[in-house]
Amino acid sequence: MIQEFKKFIMRGNVIDLAIAVILAGAFGAIVTSFTNDILMPLVGILLGGVDFASLSITVGSAVVAYGKFIQAIINFLIIALALFFVVKAMNKAMDFRKKAETVAPAAPPEDIVLLREIRDLLKQR
Repeated sequence: MIQEFKKFIMRGNVIDLAIAVILAGAFGAIVTSFTNDILMPLVGILLGGVDFASLSITVGSAVVAYGKFIQAIINFLIIALALFFVVKAMNKAMDFRKKAETVAPAAPPEDIVLLREIRDLLKQR
């Protein structure tokens, strides 16, 4: 069972997935910082100095921090937009690669062309 587990862990897909998860976490931190530290203050200035992080409603003894929820939605939209552009670029690159592979087969060597001409001449006689 240990050997099977080692084989499973060392497969390329598992390692690729682990790398993707780590990079996604780092990317999420970058987007969160961009949203909280750059984008939302600018949006707040445009809306008359509103700080979205501090927007909340007190209902009884509970505090509903809907400003943080708005920031989370904006984070999600920025991440989704960035991933959309990455996937779009990857699809375009893959299409370009497929077109390059199927554009034209390589020309046959000159000796093959000569042999085919001789064959065709012999068929005519």
